[in-house]
Amino acid sequence: MKCEHCTRKECSKKTKTDDQENASLDVSSPAREDGEKGEFHKLADAKIFLSDCLACDSCVTAEEGVQVSQQNAKDFLRVLNLNKKCDTSKHKVVAVSVCPQSLPYFAAKFSLSVTDASRRLCGFLKSLGVRFVFDTTIAADFSVLESQKEFVRRFRRHSEEEPTLPMLTSACPGWVRYAERVLGHPVTPHLCTAKSPQQIMGSLVKDYFARRQNLSPDKIFHVIVAPCYDRKLEALQEDVLTASRGSRGADCVLTSGEVAQMMEQSGLSVRDAALDTLFGDVEGQVRRHDGASPDAHLGHIFRHAAKELFNEDVGELTYRSLRNRDFQEVTLEKSGKVLLRFAAAYGFRNIQNVVLKLKKGKFPYHCVEVLACAGGCLSGRGQAQTEEGRADKALLQRMKGIYADVPVRPPETSAHVQELYQEWLDGADSPRVQEALHTARPGPGHPANSRDIKW
Repeated sequence: MKCEHCTRKECSKKTKTDDQENASLDVSSPAREDGEKGEFHKLADAKIFLSDCLACDSCVTAEEGVQVSQQNAKDFLRVLNLNKKCDTSKHKVVAVSVCPQSLPYFAAKFSLSVTDASRRLCGFLKSLGVRFVFDTTIAADFSVLESQKEFVRRFRRHSEEEPTLPMLTSACPGWVRYAERVLGHPVTPHLCTAKSPQQIMGSLVKDYFARRQNLSPDKIFHVIVAPCYDRKLEALQEDVLTASRGSRGADCVLTSGEVAQMMEQSGLSVRDAALDTLFGDVEGQVRRHDGASPDAHLGHIFRHAAKELFNEDVGELTYRSLRNRDFQEVTLEKSGKVLLRFAAAYGFRNIQNVVLKLKKGKFPYHCVEVLACAGGCLSGRGQAQTEEGRADKALLQRMKGIYADVPVRPPETSAHVQELYQEWLDGADSPRVQEALHTARPGPGHPANSRDIKW
């Protein structure tokens, strides 16, 4: 990808620093203070190159560049070290939320099952001084369920005069940022308004969990571990602010690769620990959503729509690859008539084709799951990369196999989600749901600060 603004200023992220050998840690590491031999001596500063993501609006603003550069392992360790040095009244409660697409990376890299990898990761983080380690699957449950309901509403309201379809999914921050800042109308009205799992997890931790712990949101330092760099940009969005007290949902985002680098360099002897939950107990076996990819919104929306709109129970979905393996479709047919036609479009080339057909009015799909990374989130550039910055195909293949073996749990069956709808949001159909789980999209007109980009 190429952008003329890049000739004037550096983008704000990349997979590796230009000078890893000279990137020294300027804060004392917890390992040293504990008397251990390990030290984090080559941690990379967070920088962004366009090859790492789709989020480009003449790159990013200078202010965003500064903020993203602060989201790195050094800042994470700085907070942990301050907790050891300062008065307890000034301590931050450090909580880490791990994306489910990151766990297969740790499992493949350290030759463990997903459950054992989660326990190893949790034990390592807690040895550094992290208080809580969560899995963001529960936030993904909310995002899926709200996307399901929104599609059904859109389908019922759709008309030639006021088209509400196709619905384009909104879980991928690179795609959403590109759509909002570069494409504008007529694409943005088709974006699903359900917040991404990261945004929802930020609200859960800084609002619901903070109240359960009798903590002010600003007393919690919330870290996200994610497979891609776009999540760092997502953490800067105003939308991530929780409704209560204006606290940012995610204070820092680290890629899986950044955390793995810390684990490899630490030399710490750690004891495995089970993941925590928002409810005060510990997590059992790691679960996943069912779908064509680890991102899995599409299949759940499709099954829900088939049942709600046509009273059809759909079992295993059969996806048909079209232009390439990253563009697939699935249909519901009855008596020779297509009732639903969904597609999954991953990677910029497929996104480009989707947008072109949408603008021309030649779009046959009711819903499209759009992801910036070819291959989906497991292929995020924050993990499974070689030293040269290319995709590690062998590692990625192992990750896919590991993830496929994780037990499936449909979001509708989560008792904790139903409990949260009632306890946190005052019911599944209350005004609080719209406020906490949905976002407003930019109105008509091209964003004022966007530029034409040549790809």
